[in-house]
Amino acid sequence: MNRFKTAEHALRTAAPHELLDAVRVVLSERYDVKDVELFMADYGLTVLQPVSGAAHDRAPVPVHGSPAGRAFGSQVPYREDGRGRPARVHLPVSVRGDRLGVLSVTLRGGEAAPDCVPELAEIADALAHEVVVAERDTDLYLQARRKDRLTLAAEMQWHLLPGRSCSRPEYDLACQLEPAYAVFGDNFDWSATADRLMVYVTNGMGEGIEAALLTNLAVNALRNARRAGIPIADQAALADQAVYAHYQGRSYLSVLMLDLDLATGRASVVDAGSPRLLRLRGGTVEHVPFEAQLPLGMFEETDYVAQDFTVEPGDRLIFVSDGVHAVHSPKGEAYGERALARAIQSTRLLPAAEVPRAVLRELAGHRGEATAAEDDALVVCLDWRGRQPS
Repeated sequence: MNRFKTAEHALRTAAPHELLDAVRVVLSERYDVKDVELFMADYGLTVLQPVSGAAHDRAPVPVHGSPAGRAFGSQVPYREDGRGRPARVHLPVSVRGDRLGVLSVTLRGGEAAPDCVPELAEIADALAHEVVVAERDTDLYLQARRKDRLTLAAEMQWHLLPGRSCSRPEYDLACQLEPAYAVFGDNFDWSATADRLMVYVTNGMGEGIEAALLTNLAVNALRNARRAGIPIADQAALADQAVYAHYQGRSYLSVLMLDLDLATGRASVVDAGSPRLLRLRGGTVEHVPFEAQLPLGMFEETDYVAQDFTVEPGDRLIFVSDGVHAVHSPKGEAYGERALARAIQSTRLLPAAEVPRAVLRELAGHRGEATAAEDDALVVCLDWRGRQPS
């Protein structure tokens, strides 16, 4: 059995909380490795947190400005040459574009052997898949993602998410919620098949646990309808009924829904409330208006109509909640579409996975760092390449 197969087998047979120990043993025995550490990206995407339980726990390292952070941001291995000290290799730990963290490996030799890095990167990929499966059975990796305590509402919202990013040949998709450790009403969801991508951006009214409960009901109602295979207009109608049946119009939820044909770029859109869509095309940012329809659960048995929309290769779509476009500065100036357009322009060269966090940093600067956010802020970035002819 070759050494990669040995590592893969060790990961597959390890207990959920012992994945890092299994990697350490294999890399020590089969590779010229002295030390191994796994770091998980925190909810705010500001630091890489070490997985606990190691005999020599390390301090968190910043996402920006650190060698491990370079590997996390670029999603390619980054080597620190030893220069007299053991060399270190930092390897992205990701699943289909969802960036989980970084595996940092210290080699015994003074230089990083380039021939072993591709195999180490494959092991980091295998580890990422096993971490996703292991999270069903242990809290170890979820605990490592938090540098602060999550509120109960935030715990519910993050647990509801499908991931923070994903990639396919046709597109890159990434999202971020703020305040990461105290979010309560905003949420996003997506689902892809061989031929379609569905993206939902939701904004539930209220605060704290009540907003989280409302969003959980609505998102699960939308998922239930989607998994029944019905069109998005009918998905919205069924979710509307579910929310109204429980709240009788006292609480409701805004949603922007997109159903995209991966072969053609043609989409159906339901706009039911406050989330907005902006498009960067050919260097120009513009708000894409849709016919406004009623939020889910506001009235009984509301009918929804899907509108047609076409995405062209090279388009960047930015979805934002009202916690972004409606934010005011300390002087009372609305963030609005002009400032948001400038933020989108300033991040146009970044990969999709980096855009939501960068836009939210621009938003924080407008709001004033000393001013606490009064509402959730959600940014979703979709980079569309389209399907290449076979």
